[in-house]
Amino acid sequence: MLEKYYFNQSDQTDLNVYRCGIQECKSGYVWGPGIRDHFIVHYILSGTGIFLDGKTKKKLFQGDGFVVFPNCLVTYAADSENPWAYSWVGFQGLKAESFLNKAGIYRESPFFTYKTDNKLKDCLGNMISEARLNTSSELMLLGHLYIFLSLLIKNNQKTSSYETKFLNQEKYVKRVIEFISKNYSGKISISEIASIIGLDRSYLYVIFKKIMKISPQEFLINYRIERAIDLMQNPDLTIGDISRSVGYEDPLQFSKIFKKVKGISPNQFRQKLNLHSNPKSISP
Repeated sequence: MLEKYYFNQSDQTDLNVYRCGIQECKSGYVWGPGIRDHFIVHYILSGTGIFLDGKTKKKLFQGDGFVVFPNCLVTYAADSENPWAYSWVGFQGLKAESFLNKAGIYRESPFFTYKTDNKLKDCLGNMISEARLNTSSELMLLGHLYIFLSLLIKNNQKTSSYETKFLNQEKYVKRVIEFISKNYSGKISISEIASIIGLDRSYLYVIFKKIMKISPQEFLINYRIERAIDLMQNPDLTIGDISRSVGYEDPLQFSKIFKKVKGISPNQFRQKLNLHSNPKSISP
C-alpha cells in the first residue's frame, strides 16, 4: 500500500509542507541511492529496515525514525523477512534544519527514537487525513507539522536522574555539533570548541570519536564541505565565494580539502551537481 500527497508551497518561509504519506513496503523494497531537495522525516510504524548514507549503515525498528536531508546521497531498504511500514512528511523552509537540530537530528546523525506514546504517529495520521480532503487547509497542514516537530524536540530534551555516563557524553557531542552548525563559517578550532563547552581537548576527541566514529576535526571538515555543496546550487556564487562562506579564506586550501573528501575538485563536483538539477519525481 502506498498513499502520498504533494503540495505546492514557497520555500522562502520559516517552514512549509511539501509532501506526506504512508507506505507498507514489500519485502526487499529499496529506495536509492538518491538525493532529495528537501527534508523528509520517516517514522517507522512496524517492521524493520536499513538506512545507508555512505558513512553509516543502521538497522531501524518500530518506533525509530530517520531523516533524509537535502542533497545527501542515501539508500533505505525494507527488510526481506519483516519489511517496514512508515509514515513520512517532507518539508522545507528557512528554519527547517534548525528545528531538526533542536530535536537532536543532524545530517551526520539523522536518526531518532520515539516510543513515549502514540502522539507522533497520530500527528502524521492527522496530517494524512487532512491531505485526503479536496479542500485541505495549508494552515492546518502546517499546524500539524509544527506539532510533529515540537514532539521530536520535546522527546530530545527529556532527561532523568539515572542518566548514564554515555548519555552525558552524548550531550557534549551534540553541543559540539550544534556549535559547529552555527559557527562553521568562521575561524574556529577544536581547542576553542572544547574550551567553550568546558572539556579537555583530548577528552573531547575520545568521546566524540567513540560516539560519532570520526574525530571532531573530521566532522568540522565534512560539515563545511556539505554546506559548500549546498551553496554550489547558487550560480551567482564563485568557488572563492563558497570557500569563504564555509570558513576557508584560501580557496586553494578549500579545493585541496574538498578533493580529499569528495575525490574530485569543487568545479568538477559542481558540474556533476548541475546534471541532477532537475530530477524526476519519484516515490519515497
